[in-house]
Amino acid sequence: MSNQLALLPVNRAPLNEVDCVPLAQMFKALGEPVRLRLLSLIASHSGGEACVCDISGTFDLSQPTISHHLKTLRSAGLIDSERRGSWVYYRINPSALHQLSAILTVNDGPVAPSQTCTEEPAQ
Repeated sequence: MSNQLALLPVNRAPLNEVDCVPLAQMFKALGEPVRLRLLSLIASHSGGEACVCDISGTFDLSQPTISHHLKTLRSAGLIDSERRGSWVYYRINPSALHQLSAILTVNDGPVAPSQTCTEEPAQ
């Protein structure tokens, strides 16, 4: 089963309940500093992928703890992995990062006042 998610259109329509679930999982996974740092290390590694042996020494954590964090990132769809011999190589899932950035992007169009709320004069 692929961890890749379909790209959401970049629009200003509100997200529906179904679309929020995978996005919330990604944001939740990134809410832990170790996982955010792992993602950054993988993304900045030469060639766009990193072996677990290359990144685990960066942390003062046990190998099982690093593996747990990588599994969480993978389950959230943020990274993909490939086993090569006895090592596992991780790479960023670009479509997941595109989805997250689309949610965080501000529409630079004109701002119109809300049609549903009107200000009542203070009495």
